[in-house]
Amino acid sequence: MNTESLNRLLYGSKLTAYTIMRRTTYVLTLIAISLLVYAHGVVENPVRLRLLFHAIDGILVIFVIIYFLRILYAFERVKFLRRTWFEGILMGIIFFNEFFTYIVGFPLIYNFFEGIGIPLSVEFYRVMVSLYMLVLLTVELLETRVHLKTMQLKPSITFLFSFIFLILVGTGLFMLPKLSNAPEGIRFIDALFMATSASCVTGLAVVDPGTYFTFSGQVVLLLLIQLGGLGILTFATFFASLIRQGVGIKQHVAMHELMDSESLFSTKNLLSKLILLTLTIESIGAVAVFMTWGTDVQFASLGSKIFFSVFHAVSAFCNAGFSLYPQGLYTEPIRFAYVMHLVVALLIIFGGLGFPTILDVFSPMNMRARMQKPWKNWKMLSRVTIYTSAFLTAVGMIGFFLLEYFNTLSSLGFAEALIASFFQSVTTRTAGFNTVDISALTVPTLLLFTFLMFIGASPGSTGGGIKTTTFTVILFAVATTIRNKRNMEIGHRTIPHSVAYKAFSVFTFAAIINITFIFILSISDAQFDIIKLAFEQVSAFATVGLSTGITAGLSDVGKAVIIMSMYLGRVGTLTLALALSTRASSTAYRYPETQLAVG
Repeated sequence: MNTESLNRLLYGSKLTAYTIMRRTTYVLTLIAISLLVYAHGVVENPVRLRLLFHAIDGILVIFVIIYFLRILYAFERVKFLRRTWFEGILMGIIFFNEFFTYIVGFPLIYNFFEGIGIPLSVEFYRVMVSLYMLVLLTVELLETRVHLKTMQLKPSITFLFSFIFLILVGTGLFMLPKLSNAPEGIRFIDALFMATSASCVTGLAVVDPGTYFTFSGQVVLLLLIQLGGLGILTFATFFASLIRQGVGIKQHVAMHELMDSESLFSTKNLLSKLILLTLTIESIGAVAVFMTWGTDVQFASLGSKIFFSVFHAVSAFCNAGFSLYPQGLYTEPIRFAYVMHLVVALLIIFGGLGFPTILDVFSPMNMRARMQKPWKNWKMLSRVTIYTSAFLTAVGMIGFFLLEYFNTLSSLGFAEALIASFFQSVTTRTAGFNTVDISALTVPTLLLFTFLMFIGASPGSTGGGIKTTTFTVILFAVATTIRNKRNMEIGHRTIPHSVAYKAFSVFTFAAIINITFIFILSISDAQFDIIKLAFEQVSAFATVGLSTGITAGLSDVGKAVIIMSMYLGRVGTLTLALALSTRASSTAYRYPETQLAVG
């Protein structure tokens, strides 16, 4: 039977077959994820665990069968394979592993990892299966994007609820018995705090992730950091790329404003670029961290060293600041691994620059275009982002070096003190790692750090704060007012007054939130110095994660305030920016002018 005859034979049943396969995939995915969570977080009995994983393997086999049926019913099969190449590779891995494990009696993946010196324990196998299911679910959601065009949700509402959903899922997972080493389990407020801190890539912690959580808990923490770091960008581009059939001009305008796209419809391929770019940078960073731990740093096994390297690379690029060491990178002997500190700092810088800037400056296409046309400059967003970031990093580095040279830097040599100062300046801008004792810093240094944390990273990045562009626009707006100029100009370009209004709105929103929450903390946690409380609050709002050591000692009310601050800091300023980017109901009028005394 030739291809054309086969297509004619299957044509009549295609719609029914696709409906059955899609519904089967939905149901089995939910069942498999439920079984994984149950096995991963609750079950202790080895026999029951084995039965659960056999059931999950059976579901994976059904997924492979469904994929082959989809190939059969895809009348343009070559195009289908090209379009679903990643899913095809994934199904191939599952097929060969299941075949060799159950038919041949040779566990393929297990023996592969044993062969390269990484014992594939049951815990690691659970992680592999969990990632399988996560990717499968993501692929299925992408395949059914056409159904999502009926969802007429505003982007700002999507941002808000996506993070709430992620936080609640993380909280529930952290409360499972097998995810923590505490016999009594983790308290709800503490689980909520850790889930919020990870999802909002903050890094503040009420428990030590390296000792309090089991390996399973640490993997959940890593996944929350990764999803939280990409969360805003992923959900922002959801409307502009995945469901472009039903997207409105309002969402395109919002994405255009946020991502500085060349046109309203140039965001359509942004999601795939962001994910690919993120995974590439994190992979390179993990290899670099793996190679620069230093000879004095000991690991239980090669697998442990790989996991630590991946965890810290992802945490650095996502500007999360979580570490599996009790005192962060200040823990001995990590504090002396200066080359690794520079690698982490570089990852933080890339994560804080923002994806629009990275794509503009480092994408091969743009780099080739600038080589052919040397006069072609970076986009205005890239120039403002890079120059402002470099200026703030230099200010922070010099300021920290001068203020702490006879304090926390007194035991270091000159070169080591410079590296430590550079690292602290970089990490203060929203990463949250530390290579010095933050609790020993002087008050002037804490004030300097608070200023840098409040500014934060750049638009479209994994960092928080009011953003470097907001800070720059405010400075230029003030200078324009002082010089009595009509228009604000940056780099031989005129910046519209509406941009200045947005910048001042974001600044005001952030200032009001921080002042209000500091006031509440001064009442609920009066036992702590107001400087430390202010430092903690700004660190939470700017999603930095630096702390003077008071986080675990906060009252439940104080923890609730910090949780709300982390959430608002992650989604609040962006949501406000989106709201401001939408058109007013009518602007075709103007009231008479009046004078108002200011200053």
